[in-house]
Amino acid sequence: MRAIISGAGIGGLTAALCFLHHGAEVTVLERAPELGEVGAGIQLPPNAMKVFQTLGFEDALVDIAFRPEALEARMGRSGLELFNIPVANAAIKRWGAPYLHIYRADYIALLHNALRAKRPDAVQLGTEIIGYEQTTNAIHAQLADGSHITGDVLIGSDGIHSRIRTTMVGDDTPVFTGNVAWRAVVPTEKLGDLAPRPTACVWMGPGKHCVTYRLRRGALTNFVGVVERDDWTIESWSERGAKAEALADFDGWHPTITHILNEAEELYRWALFDRAPLSKWTDGRVALMGDAAHPMLPFMAQGAAMAVEDAWTLAQQLALTENAPRALQDYQALRQARASHVQALSRANAKTFHKRTRLSQLGTYGPLWLAGKIVPTSIHARQDWLYGHDVTA
Repeated sequence: MRAIISGAGIGGLTAALCFLHHGAEVTVLERAPELGEVGAGIQLPPNAMKVFQTLGFEDALVDIAFRPEALEARMGRSGLELFNIPVANAAIKRWGAPYLHIYRADYIALLHNALRAKRPDAVQLGTEIIGYEQTTNAIHAQLADGSHITGDVLIGSDGIHSRIRTTMVGDDTPVFTGNVAWRAVVPTEKLGDLAPRPTACVWMGPGKHCVTYRLRRGALTNFVGVVERDDWTIESWSERGAKAEALADFDGWHPTITHILNEAEELYRWALFDRAPLSKWTDGRVALMGDAAHPMLPFMAQGAAMAVEDAWTLAQQLALTENAPRALQDYQALRQARASHVQALSRANAKTFHKRTRLSQLGTYGPLWLAGKIVPTSIHARQDWLYGHDVTA
């Protein structure tokens, strides 16, 4: 089995490692000339970590990441704590794997280096797939330079603007959500006594929320803030934003938040667009995975984790049968309901975090506060279906 993968992001590199683990040959084609990544943090939850445990990378990931002490929720202006639930050891005990925060560039570099150690020529940079043709026995990926590469299957892991998806199902119609996201990474030592706690914390307020957590063993602090606005509709991940505008968006918020923004040397913002779930992930010997198949809003912090789960399932199903189209159909059948459910919850969480009136805040956040004080394990239990899932089983 020879797999061709379009895209060398987290999903594509993980898929390549999973294919090798299951005995297939793999080629990853990435249109960028290098795997540079604008600085940003990402959550690496237990359901994704189980794949890396099986692949043998758990210790390496733990070594470069940060393990938060707790899952936390606070009010954005006052800092009032709604709940603080231990997660460092509890994640391993309850869900079978650690819960980590990791710098995205470190994550990609680790996966890339691991792949190069196994197959030095597996990744070809500066090579873009623009379409495909297939026969009964093979798939032919068409490259931007006019050449083509042949394999048994083609996996589209090329993100929300996937060329493979466009070839398969046509152009998508993303819908602006009315939300704009800010992000920044700041050295923790610069924040002093106003550094956020070593937790995974969501700060909630009327029409906006933000998330803070640490990276690189705690040396960096990551900030992501989402604000309801209608005057910025650029989806670019690398568009810079003005510090004055970020501070205006979070004016009056807790000093921990405004201090992060003041100390940030670079701030980026992008508009959040929603895309409807796809009914079709496969076309003969071609399959979509990750954001190409099920792009989701960031409000469950599961986009990359779902791609990691996809990667394992794809490689496993193709190892179970010589009928590649049937294996890809089985992959979709196994993954679609779960991924679509996470998509829907991600969409709903934006409204949960942004309650505007005192009454709606009391009705939503009051039960969370009560649960955190009286039955804290109920907060854990709400995540069992997500974090406790083991796709390798």
